[in-house]
Amino acid sequence: MTDVPYDEWRARAAGLVPYTGHHIDGAFTGDPATTPVVSPRDGLTIAHVPSAGTAQVDDAVAAARRAFDAGPWPRLAPAERKAALLRWAALVERDRDALALLVSLEMGKPITESHGIELRALIGCLRWYAEAADKQLDESPRTAASSLALITREPAGVVAAVVPWNFPLTMAAWKIAPALAAGCTVVLKPAEESPLSALHLAALATEAGLPPGAFNVVNGPGEIAGRALGEHPGVDVLAFTGSTEVGRHFLRYAAGSNLKRVWLELGGKSPNIVLPDAPDLDVAADTAAGNIFFNAGEMCSAPSRLLVHRSVADRVLDRVVARAESLRVGDPLDPATEMGPLVSAAHHARVMAHIEAAKSSGARLRTGGRADGPHIRPTVFDQVKPEMPVAREEIFGPVLAVLAFDDVDEAVAMANDSDYGLAAAVWTSDLSTAHRVSRALRAGTVWVNCYEEGDMSIPFGGVKQSGHGRDKSLHALDKYTDLKTTWIEL
Repeated sequence: MTDVPYDEWRARAAGLVPYTGHHIDGAFTGDPATTPVVSPRDGLTIAHVPSAGTAQVDDAVAAARRAFDAGPWPRLAPAERKAALLRWAALVERDRDALALLVSLEMGKPITESHGIELRALIGCLRWYAEAADKQLDESPRTAASSLALITREPAGVVAAVVPWNFPLTMAAWKIAPALAAGCTVVLKPAEESPLSALHLAALATEAGLPPGAFNVVNGPGEIAGRALGEHPGVDVLAFTGSTEVGRHFLRYAAGSNLKRVWLELGGKSPNIVLPDAPDLDVAADTAAGNIFFNAGEMCSAPSRLLVHRSVADRVLDRVVARAESLRVGDPLDPATEMGPLVSAAHHARVMAHIEAAKSSGARLRTGGRADGPHIRPTVFDQVKPEMPVAREEIFGPVLAVLAFDDVDEAVAMANDSDYGLAAAVWTSDLSTAHRVSRALRAGTVWVNCYEEGDMSIPFGGVKQSGHGRDKSLHALDKYTDLKTTWIEL
C-alpha cells in the first residue's frame, strides 16, 4: 500500500516523462516514436513509442545473440549474476513510485495495487531468482571406475518473452528473472498497451550493470513484432503469457522455423467450488467476489465460475452481490479506488458483448452488467447453465457466472467440463473431501479454503488449453536451461 494522496498522484502523473524507444544493446534507439500509448483512465495519450518491424526485432535478437555467444553474462560466475540482479531489484525499489504510476496510467490498475502488489511482485521475483542463481548444483553420477560422468545445467540461449498488459511487470519478471539467473539473454516484448513500465525497467537494468544485449525490449503489435520473435531462427526459447488463440500461433511459428521451445501460460475459466460444509460461507463469498473483481477481472486465473451447492446458493450469492455492489469503482490514481477501468475501449466493447450474450442466453443478471464510462460495473449472473458461453468462454472482465450443483461429483464434473485448466478452488471442512476433490480437479493449481495464495517458491501454470510449463519456483529454471552430459574416460 501507499499513503500518497490522490492529488499528489495526479500531480506526479502530469509531470511524468517516461522512457520511449526500443531498448537494444544497452541503449534506447532513435526510431521515430509514432505509436500512441493511451491511458484508459481518461482516454488521453500519455506518450508515443516506436513500433518494431522485423528489422528492429532482428537488431534486438542479434544483440542478445552476441551477448550470449561472446558476451560476459553467460560466462559470469553465478554469484556475479546474483549481485547484478540484486542491484537491479534495489533500483526498482528506488523507482517504485514511478513504475507503479506508469502501470496505473497504462492499463488502469488502481494505484494501491500497482504499488503494493505489482511492484512488490516484481521486486520479490528479481530478488528470489538472484538468490537462486548461485544455488543450482551440477551432478556427477557414479559410473564405471574408469569413467567420469558430469551432468551440467547450461543456459539455453536467447529467450524471447512476450507478455500481456494485465500484470505487465509481474508477468515479465516471471520470465526474465529465471532466464537471466540461468545465464540466458533476453528480448522482452511487452503488450502494445503497456510498454512504458517495461522500458523504464530496461533503463534500470542498464544502470544496474547488466551488460549490453543481456536484456532488450522491443515495442510493437503481436502480429508483427511478436510473430517476428516467434519465427526468428536466432531465438532458442520463447515464453508467452496471453490468450490461447495467440499461444497456438506461437506453436505454429516455432514449428515453421527452428523448432524453438515454446512455453505457454494461457487463458482460464477457473471454477471455485463452495460446498455446504465450507469453514465460513461468508469468507468464501467475500473471497469469490474479491478475486473475480480484482484487477477488473482482467486475470487469467480469476475465479470466473462460482459453483455453489444448491442448499447454500442463496446465502452465498446474496453476499457476493452485496460485495460487488459495495466496490468502489473509479479513478485508478485515487488510493480509495478498488476497481479501475478496463484496459482499452476495444476490450471494454468485447466484455460488454459477452455480457449482452449472457443476457440473451437466459442467464439472470443479478447486479452490474452496465458500462460506467471506461469502467464496467461488477457483474454477477446466476441461473447459469454449463453449456452457456458465459460459463465456457474466457471473458477477462469483471463478470461472474454462478452455477448450482447438488453433490460433489456433479461439482467436479462441472468444474472439469472446460477447455481450460489453469486454476480451481474448493471450500470444505472435510479433509478427505478436500484431498479427493483437489486430486480430481484438472488444474495446474488448486486452492483449498482460499484463493490466489502462494509465493515465489510455488510453481504456477496450467494444463489442457491453459498451456504448459511453469512460472515461479526453481522449476521455472528448467525452461531456460539444457542438461548436458559430459562422459570422460579416465
